[in-house]
Amino acid sequence: MTILSLFNGMNTGRQALENIGIKVDKYYSSEIKPYAIELTQHHFPDTIQIGDVAKWREWDINWQSIDLVLSGSPCQDLSAAGKRAGINGSKSSLFFVFVDILNHIKGLNPKVLFLQENVGSASKLDVGIMSRALGVYPVRINSKLVTAQLRDRYYWSNIRTKKTMFDLVTDIPQPKDRGIMFKDILESGITKFKKSDCLIENAYKDLYKDMDKFKAFILKKEKDGFGRKNYVIEKENVRNLTKTEFCRLQGFSDNYCDILTIQKTISLLGDGWTLPIIEHIFSFIDKK
Repeated sequence: MTILSLFNGMNTGRQALENIGIKVDKYYSSEIKPYAIELTQHHFPDTIQIGDVAKWREWDINWQSIDLVLSGSPCQDLSAAGKRAGINGSKSSLFFVFVDILNHIKGLNPKVLFLQENVGSASKLDVGIMSRALGVYPVRINSKLVTAQLRDRYYWSNIRTKKTMFDLVTDIPQPKDRGIMFKDILESGITKFKKSDCLIENAYKDLYKDMDKFKAFILKKEKDGFGRKNYVIEKENVRNLTKTEFCRLQGFSDNYCDILTIQKTISLLGDGWTLPIIEHIFSFIDKK
């Protein structure tokens, strides 16, 4: 397959394809974050970097050859954790750039497949707008089924669809619950939570180096009733997760982000896709 990955991030799409045995002939990556590109090229040096998605009309690629378009367009304006500017917000409106690119390819290759992901906390209005733009409604899957993390997401795709009375919908079944608990991914220590909260891009970015400050922050939040469920108790102390544990939350191998600092690792993992979920979705691609 020839893949075009927009907002490529840490290259989860490529890793998922490799893991389930789908041969990649060419993989075009649109990404601007330097350390995301660094990690991608570390694992897959043959990735073709094509730059900023906003400049897609300048890209020198064979559009007709694209078999699969991947998009995890920015969620900041859609998420309950953001300011709720909506799909027309300055960041999340990049979704419509993806739609333009997809429609351009469809004009040359009507059989092109696509996958678009966004947050489960997006409003019904925004989900409806996105669904009508893509011509298909999403499936909603929580990463808690395949990892130790609570991560509710919408996935729009034509990899497998079904027609209801009124609409075309993404027909990807829910993955089997693997029963992975938060305690199962810890290198040491204990947790009182069954699942970790959703890993976010800026998780503890200002607190990680100062563990006393981190402990005070956690305890105050718990006292106020707003505690986050993704820390570990070790020897009567409170600690953040390790880089290995953060990787495990998203279903990656322990050493996947070894070349990056923990802050950069958290940034990419928190802003990225859950690897086993993408493997599950891609398993329905017709391999004939």
